[in-house]
Amino acid sequence: MAGGWRVLRDACVAGAFAAMAWSAQAQGTAPLKEVTFLLAAPPGELAFAPFMLAQTRGYYAQEGLKVRWIAVHGGAAVGKQLAAGNGDIGDALGDTPILLRNNGVNVKGVALLGGHPLHQFITRADRTIAQASDLRGRTLSVMSYEDTSYYVTLGILAAGKLNKSDVTIYAGGPNGVWQDVANGRSDGLVGTPEWGARVEETGVKVHYRPTDQLTPGMGQAIIASDKKIASDPEMISKFVRATMKAMTEIEADPVAASRAYVGAVPSYADKLDFVTKVLTYYAKYVFPSRLRPGEFDPAIVAHVQKSYVDKKVVRAAQPVESLYTNQFIPGK
Repeated sequence: MAGGWRVLRDACVAGAFAAMAWSAQAQGTAPLKEVTFLLAAPPGELAFAPFMLAQTRGYYAQEGLKVRWIAVHGGAAVGKQLAAGNGDIGDALGDTPILLRNNGVNVKGVALLGGHPLHQFITRADRTIAQASDLRGRTLSVMSYEDTSYYVTLGILAAGKLNKSDVTIYAGGPNGVWQDVANGRSDGLVGTPEWGARVEETGVKVHYRPTDQLTPGMGQAIIASDKKIASDPEMISKFVRATMKAMTEIEADPVAASRAYVGAVPSYADKLDFVTKVLTYYAKYVFPSRLRPGEFDPAIVAHVQKSYVDKKVVRAAQPVESLYTNQFIPGK
């Protein structure tokens, strides 16, 4: 692996997944195909619950896969590393290929985890932010300047006829992003629902707004490079199938999924209420879709790309069909 990776060491990732490890030997089956999956943040983030549950319930192993998890710093970094050949598949937003293909990074979405945006616009209740234009002179937090949350933030500002010079944007990392809101350094954040829940755990009240109320966006996605899609479509199909199975189980019964999650992840063993609150939010407001689980809507992809172009986040539109593929969606 390239020395310049901003990677949380494998040991950190392995520790979070230790209780969920599966092996060919343990199941008495043929050797599993090893797959390297790049996460956009540490594996303990509840946004990754579909992956973790698919792992602990053996869905990847049932497909003949043994997944190695590596965390990098944001979805854009995931895409760049995949295009460079430093991983097989990874996690980002459905928006990410729009941002990267403009810069010659040839990745595309292969499955969408939900019909609604992953990112939420979360603000402190005591800061009186009712609309995007109220952000002038305020402070916001994102995970990093390379994470898609930063680009979504630029879209939110544009909705209020503002630009990044009108606000202060902190890149706080996976912990600082919500801690800055909890301690009052930031007025709000753009990020996952669990970060808002973590702020609430400190006693600070927050307001949640799905970011598509302000700027078009998509949910979390599984992405892969054009080269990997061409060279190993069977592996991608198997990974997508296993992940979608776990996601639909969370959507159907987030309470049962939460119990399974805390039973598999030792760091959440005493946080069932917290996990249930967050996964219930995902089940109600992020995962539901009028399409098949995992499927991209080309009209929405085109709409999101047009928003990025109109707001000058990207220079030019790419062919919509280059940004995603539905070829791996179960039932296709």
